[in-house]
Amino acid sequence: MSAEKKTGRERGEEWWQTGIIEMYPGVIRLRGYEIQDLIGRISFPAMIWLMLRGDLPSEEQAALLGIALGAAVDHGPQAPSIAIARMAATCGVGINNAMASAINVLGDVHGGAGEQALSFYGDIAEALDRGLTLGGAVSERLDRFFAEEKDYVPGLGHRFHPIDPRAPRLIELTRDFAARGVVSGRFADIAEAIEAEMAKRKGKTIPLNIDGATAVIYGELGFPPALTRGLFVLSRSVGILAHAWEQSQESDRNKGPLPREWLWAYTGTPARPFPGDSE
Repeated sequence: MSAEKKTGRERGEEWWQTGIIEMYPGVIRLRGYEIQDLIGRISFPAMIWLMLRGDLPSEEQAALLGIALGAAVDHGPQAPSIAIARMAATCGVGINNAMASAINVLGDVHGGAGEQALSFYGDIAEALDRGLTLGGAVSERLDRFFAEEKDYVPGLGHRFHPIDPRAPRLIELTRDFAARGVVSGRFADIAEAIEAEMAKRKGKTIPLNIDGATAVIYGELGFPPALTRGLFVLSRSVGILAHAWEQSQESDRNKGPLPREWLWAYTGTPARPFPGDSE
């Protein structure tokens, strides 16, 4: 029977079809696995992998995914998402509302650089597949970037850290996993080649940042760029939850980005009378 002719329950079941979960009274299966067979036997990163990819990762693949997720959980209350979580919590909303408010601002500028970096790496990987050398592929992509996009190269530089302390360690660990054959090391090569070429062009090193380093790991593990942003949301949600909870336990309120004794700089029209009122 064609989909157009199905009616009633059969049509309803087809409408909500999914390959992720099978569930009915007494049974829960995730990607075909009984939930009770998974509980206590796989880690949370492995569960994330299973849900997104459909298969179980190796223990080492799950471990590397967990390393990337753990590295980006927080960057302080000045980060927009964290600040918003704290302000929302002090307004008396529930912890879920505070988290949702924070997660909703993880966009292209704050939270999206990992996706952009992995897309950038992917363009270079495609050029390598066409037969270009690593140096040639990197130069070609950077030439196009500066000619057409003219913005910050994704994955490089940090407004706060001269060297992002998380990035070198993540690359070091990626190299360790590559040496054991868990990943290829290709994306680590690409990221370091970009960093080296940028140093040559700018006359100074612009180091890899957390977004560039986690993008290396997600690329090595085979995640597409769009999922990289979702994985960052999962990671940063840990910090968001911690800050929202901490703020909810404080007696003082934090309803804005400035202490109450500080006011913003007003740059509008000076004080003036309403039309028709005497001056």
